[in-house]
Order: sequence, then C-alpha cells, then structure tokens
Amino acid sequence: MRQKKLKYVNLEMLKSLGVITDIKKIETKDTPSYLEIGSGKGQFITSLQKAYPSHHYLALEVNMNVCYRILEKKMEQKLDDLSIILGDANHLLDYFFEHSIEGIYLNFSDPWLKAKHHKRRLTAPKFLRMYQTILKKDGFLQFRTDHQDLFEESLFDLEKYFETIEINRNLEVSEHMTEYEEKKRPYGPIYQWIGKVKQHVE
Repeated sequence: MRQKKLKYVNLEMLKSLGVITDIKKIETKDTPSYLEIGSGKGQFITSLQKAYPSHHYLALEVNMNVCYRILEKKMEQKLDDLSIILGDANHLLDYFFEHSIEGIYLNFSDPWLKAKHHKRRLTAPKFLRMYQTILKKDGFLQFRTDHQDLFEESLFDLEKYFETIEINRNLEVSEHMTEYEEKKRPYGPIYQWIGKVKQHVE
C-alpha cells in the first residue's frame, strides 16, 4: 500500500518528535519489549500498545511518510511506551542488544515474488538468524500474510530456526489487525504462523 509523500515531513521534524532516526543501540525498557518490523501506518502496533500499556512496543518502518502516520496515532492516543524507528531491518543487530526482545511481528511483508529476490524476504534465513539473536531465549516470532505462496515457501526456512507453535491458514478476525489486513480480508484467507526460538541451530 503506497503512502503519498507528505511535504511537511522531514528527518529533522521526526527526530524532534521522538522518532529514532540514528542507527544505534536502543535501550529497551524493564517491561517486556515487542517489535513489529514493517509497521505500515501503525494500526496493529498501536492497538497492542493500547491493550497492553505495561508493555513496551517498537515500530520499525523504512518509509518516512508512513512513519509519520504511526507518530500521529502515538500522539493522538498518548502511547508513551511506543517507540518508533525510522530504519531498515538490515540493521536490526545495530539497533538491538542480544536477547532483548520478547516477540517479533511480521505483518504482510513484501512477498518479493521473483526467485532472485527471495533473499530480500523478511522470512529469509539472513533475517531469521538476526531474529534469533535479538529475541530472548523463550521469544516468539509471528508471521501473517495474505500471500499463500509466500506463506508456504517461508515455512521451510521458518521451521529450521523456530519451533512451530501454530499454523493457521484461515485466521479469524481479531482486535489487532493492520489496515492492510482489514482491506484484504473480503478477498481471501489470512495465513498466520507463530513459532518460538529453536535452540542450538547451526
């Protein structure tokens, strides 16, 4: 879902309003911390923060204009324990200390359909190894998509690095959904996989 460029949004403005724009280690809070990678306009992550105010949530989004939409929701709903990061998932190990995150959410990531681009998928081994590093030893990964081929192909790698807790090929409606999920639900099933960190992976 493309986001229109907002003329009034720039790096300095986002930084002045508390968005993390520098690539540096982020100190997570004493409360459990959860990360959504590719947060879009932030409906999913803000709904979680509102439901669980004692937890610390982090939204990672690469698009500056989309980041601002998350920021709007954060300010409107006064979500003090939501941190917003303008950044790329390739830098996860630069942002987070080892074993500092309780759970990671991947919602409707780009499927990168061409075979030569599969390594860019957020479910590719390169990223799964990073998730293993930053997740706590009992941490979980949740992956949700409407793209069946991406889902089925991703299971092969996901199950190498994580122990499957749930596979759901027709996910029911929930109170925590992205804007994209709400839009796509009438046209087909939503797929979800949840797993926990598998120890001693080569």
